[in-house]
Amino acid sequence: MIDTARFIGAGSQRVLAFGAHPDDLDFGAAGTIAALTAAGAEVQYCIMTDGDAGGFDDRDPEETARLRHEEQKQAAAKVGVKTVHFLGERDGFLEANHDVMRKVVRLMRRVRPTIVIAMHPERKWDRIQASHPDHLACGEAVTRAIYPAVENPFSYPELLHAEGLEPYKVPWLWLCGAPQERENAYVDITEFFGKKMDALRSHFTQHPDVAAMENYVLQQCEENAVRGQLGKGKLAEAFHAVAVNASDTIAGF
Repeated sequence: MIDTARFIGAGSQRVLAFGAHPDDLDFGAAGTIAALTAAGAEVQYCIMTDGDAGGFDDRDPEETARLRHEEQKQAAAKVGVKTVHFLGERDGFLEANHDVMRKVVRLMRRVRPTIVIAMHPERKWDRIQASHPDHLACGEAVTRAIYPAVENPFSYPELLHAEGLEPYKVPWLWLCGAPQERENAYVDITEFFGKKMDALRSHFTQHPDVAAMENYVLQQCEENAVRGQLGKGKLAEAFHAVAVNASDTIAGF
């Protein structure tokens, strides 16, 4: 089990969080992000698609994308995130291809985060709705970018030679939405659950039944806390935390 408290309490953290759609990070990690920013960490978001295929109203996709950008910026602000990057990929068509990976590597080299948060690249068979193909593609693109591309000067050499973006070794990758057997890190978000819910409520185009959404999220956070053995009455978010570059890491092994 990874001790997440030491990361939350270290105010010097720089975090780059990737979601496939607007609202994905709010479901998976907003409580953790609120805890990080409250401790002084700098957190930036990168939303990979415009979310233009989401929602329940008969609305033009371009208008949906515009609204969802605004919703995500409002949600981010509620958990202390000031910078939101949008990659502009089409909702439902995200792929872990080299065009997307180049964009991810570029952003990682610019931000140089100590922790990258992303969606898990493995499908959850117990609830397949959590494993939207864009979610899986987000996780796969970010994972491929983290090793080896972001730290390899020969990967996308134009980023180094034309843009001056030096290779960078990411220390940690935290994946949300993991199959339960992969979970190894639980963050106590009891104090920040209200902010998580405020962020989720910002996505008004996505929730035809707000009460049902809130009950579902509360139940999930309660169950996460039980699995993480955090104690009675606690609420938690769960991650598959991977040490990408630890003190004893040997490249290629």
